[in-house]
Amino acid sequence: MQQKLVYATRKSQLALAQSRAFVASVSRLDPGLVIEELTVQTTGDRVQDRPLAEIGGKGLFVKEIEEALLARRADIAVHSMKDVPPELAPGLVIGCIPPREDARDVLVSKSGKKLAELPPGARIGTTSLRRRVQLLEQRPDLEIVSLRGNVDTRLRKCREGVVDAIVLARAGLVRLGLSDVPTEVLEPERFLPAVGQGALAVELRSGDESVAQLLARVAHTETKLCVLAERGVLAAVAGDCQTPVAAYAVRRNSELWLRGLLSEPDGTRVRRRELVAPWPETDADAEAVGRRLGAELVGATA
Repeated sequence: MQQKLVYATRKSQLALAQSRAFVASVSRLDPGLVIEELTVQTTGDRVQDRPLAEIGGKGLFVKEIEEALLARRADIAVHSMKDVPPELAPGLVIGCIPPREDARDVLVSKSGKKLAELPPGARIGTTSLRRRVQLLEQRPDLEIVSLRGNVDTRLRKCREGVVDAIVLARAGLVRLGLSDVPTEVLEPERFLPAVGQGALAVELRSGDESVAQLLARVAHTETKLCVLAERGVLAAVAGDCQTPVAAYAVRRNSELWLRGLLSEPDGTRVRRRELVAPWPETDADAEAVGRRLGAELVGATA
């Protein structure tokens, strides 16, 4: 009997692109698998005229999708990891984290100028407090403009001059075939990405062993441990979309290098810390490293 897999995803162009690429990797390992797509419109997609902080946070990009999983209308859900809150809905688990795409942010400017070259008072479009804090750290003269919408919408508003530049995740542009669009790649040494940026989270019902075994074949242990360390930071600082927080973990030989940033919601008291730890042997070890850095950030002085 053929096995069927129904995956739930947001309706945005980027969500569809990354979800379809993921299930294609699953299908290549099991060509007999019947795969069906369930698109779900989330509250975060539906309400575009207000910042996420005003309507409940990033969890609004996953809530309705999780409901589809719990109602058994889908077997798995494919999310951008950075949209997944620290606490999942009861009865659900992250069953697979595939290899990560480029985690870095990029600047796209109408003039083709880099961040340091933009004129005084240039208008930068973003709704991310994390990006706002880091932009103003480097260029206090900039004007930060709230700008929501999908990648195409934000690129169009930049081209039309609504803003002088925007900041996007490079992973999304790569997945949409737009890797040649960025003006400047913002390196983590001066601009830390969001927790889990560039990674996917594949969610399923706890106890669904047949699906878990299928997903295990496309999981990537190194990415998982790095992301769990970053999410440990998020959990330790009780972070949500009203908290300017960033974390980025990479493997360096037999060590985990984790960097983090935290500030007050108004951008004051910016703290940056990092630590190097032995490469974690378990998921719990990875999360514990992140929680340790997160605790340092909470107690640190600017």
